Amino acid sequence: MKKVRIGLLGRVVIAIISGIVFGHIFPVWGVRLFVTFNALFSEFLNFIIPLIILGLVAFAIADIGKGAGKMLWMTVLIAYVATLSSGFLSYFTGITFFPYLISPDVPVEQLNEAQGILPFFSISIPPLMNVVTALVFSFVAGIGIAHLNTPYLKGMTSDFKEVMVRTINTMILPVLPVYIFGIFLNMTYSGQTFGILSVFIKIIGVIFLLHIFILVFQYSIAALFVKRNPFVLLFRMLPAYFTALGTQSSAATIPVTLAQTRRNGVSEDVAGFVVPLCATIHLSGSTLKIVACALALMMMQSMPYDFAMFAGFIFMLSVTMVAAPGVPGGAIMASLGVLSSVLGFDEASQAMMIALYIAMDSFGTACNVTGDGAIALIVNRLMPDRK
Repeated sequence: MKKVRIGLLGRVVIAIISGIVFGHIFPVWGVRLFVTFNALFSEFLNFIIPLIILGLVAFAIADIGKGAGKMLWMTVLIAYVATLSSGFLSYFTGITFFPYLISPDVPVEQLNEAQGILPFFSISIPPLMNVVTALVFSFVAGIGIAHLNTPYLKGMTSDFKEVMVRTINTMILPVLPVYIFGIFLNMTYSGQTFGILSVFIKIIGVIFLLHIFILVFQYSIAALFVKRNPFVLLFRMLPAYFTALGTQSSAATIPVTLAQTRRNGVSEDVAGFVVPLCATIHLSGSTLKIVACALALMMMQSMPYDFAMFAGFIFMLSVTMVAAPGVPGGAIMASLGVLSSVLGFDEASQAMMIALYIAMDSFGTACNVTGDGAIALIVNRLMPDRK
């Protein structure tokens, strides 16, 4: 018989349902066992997050600095502006509508120690550096390696990136369902599940509508450059959208995105350059999700926030996730450090962010890759010598 493989989203859904079910029947010592595991795993996450940022971002910057000149920087600039625009759209939409959907008394911050349940023991694992240090060092190292163009240093950066990718794939992603199971087990045991999940469903609905809006907006901007119907252009990209929904991977969708982008009239060399590059650096859908979920969780916990705080968060987030789409689950893992350092998220809030993000992972990826086609249209128009 053919072996059935359950994807990450399926395992997370099973973990959530199992946590809710077993939360009603587990004894105190059973809940405490998983609280202990979550405490240890949280310490490991705090330790590894700066290293993940260093490994992914430094290599991405070093790799992006090669060749292509004007078209490279034009594509990077447009992709970054598109990503920032999605983040700010998400923020302003959230502060407008979320207060009507969210009750500010959902005690997410108490999930790790609900009703006095504490771990059997805990171990402190201090990180080697904080998130800001890791990000700045990544910039300095990446830009320096790109300009020096030394194969030895670039090879070391590539190897370190591979170590971090394998750490994510073998030590973090397989354990995440257990971590989320422990969170929902504790939530159910302490009677908090319904209030939190009811809010999450509303947030997911708003984020899905935002995804549709941002794609229409991006193709409307592209249509102004190429003087064509934006809905026709967007309709031709639907095969890429649905491929990304199924694969949950920007990289795996590149062949389809390339084919549909060329059907929209983009020259072969521009499409062949812009689409693979944007699969790494264009993160409109991912940024939109993370900003909306972070804002919602802060409102749920009555945490203080303002525009200046979120502006800094969006700018840092858009850079930090630059290499994340190449790694399954990499976007949310890379963002945890910024969530902690800028917005003050604790372990429980970070765990809820992971669950929310993975629940919508397909839609974010689909938004990212479909928007790549709009960027390719603009670059194609601005680079007439490439036609």
